[in-house]
Amino acid sequence: MLPTADDIKLLNEKIQLSSSFLDRLRQEVNKVLVGQQYMVDRLLVGLLGNGHILLEGVPGLAKTLTIKSLSQAINAKFSRIQFTPDMLPADVIGTMIYNQQENKFFIRKGPVFANFVLADEINRAPAKVQSALLEAMQERQVTIGEHTYPLEEPFLVLATQNPLEQEGTYPLPEAQQDRFMLKVVIGYPKKEEEQLILRQNTQQIASAPINPVVAVREILEARQLVRSVYMDEKIEHYILDLVFATRYPDQYGLSNIKPLISYGGSPRATINLSLAAKAMAFLNKRGYVIPEDVRSIAADVLRHRIGLTYEAEAENISMEEIIRQVLNAVKVP
Repeated sequence: MLPTADDIKLLNEKIQLSSSFLDRLRQEVNKVLVGQQYMVDRLLVGLLGNGHILLEGVPGLAKTLTIKSLSQAINAKFSRIQFTPDMLPADVIGTMIYNQQENKFFIRKGPVFANFVLADEINRAPAKVQSALLEAMQERQVTIGEHTYPLEEPFLVLATQNPLEQEGTYPLPEAQQDRFMLKVVIGYPKKEEEQLILRQNTQQIASAPINPVVAVREILEARQLVRSVYMDEKIEHYILDLVFATRYPDQYGLSNIKPLISYGGSPRATINLSLAAKAMAFLNKRGYVIPEDVRSIAADVLRHRIGLTYEAEAENISMEEIIRQVLNAVKVP
């Protein structure tokens, strides 16, 4: 049964009240963070949409600081895993250790047992280790020996990749990248922002401590509300058209980019684009999705789900250009 105008109005009012914690959260994180609002918003989309984020950016862009600050503001458990080529799956998920005195094995849980897990330079670890983490992400549980342990909610993995160095790396296969809700590419701060960063880090000014201002319960309740955000059938068709345009570009008047795309977005792209659009509506304190919610998050959902051909690389055509052309070609409802 379709909701009435009164139902949507009530939902809108409920979301305006329930989303007030976002202001407290942003205010607390901004105590230590200069700029990077784009990254913070995408982290919140992943948190509210119950998805994981692949973050690409050069070193020194406050990736670790951002997720650590967010976990402190939510009073959640944070862990950081620095991936290296000599790592084993047990270094991530944990292992069984033999106790000689008691003559039995006991479980030592790994750093993946946290609410916020920063997987630093995930492409430096071999396939076995990547698979161990990605299984935990997908199934929300970890099996050690004969025992299976559910992971605590909320569970958010922020995996980073350094785009500069490719020596000694193990690039994530396309099928594994598809498990990330968003791939966020972050750039350098603006000149004014970097001046503030300079002052904060070179003067004897103690940074303000981050206090827990949001309970985990509020995040879990917000997730339920995000799924109840109203999405009109026209918006659903718009999302489907965007994804299908990456698979069959010639059907959408994009014959010029057909030779440039080797494969389009998977059904996970459709699911995650609709969830991310609902989360964007919630961030904007609205109980319904508008086309701008979809357009604003589309690049983050699609950029790691579309394959470029050698022809695209030879012509130096970027993924951003392909997505821009798709967004311009598909009719907005």
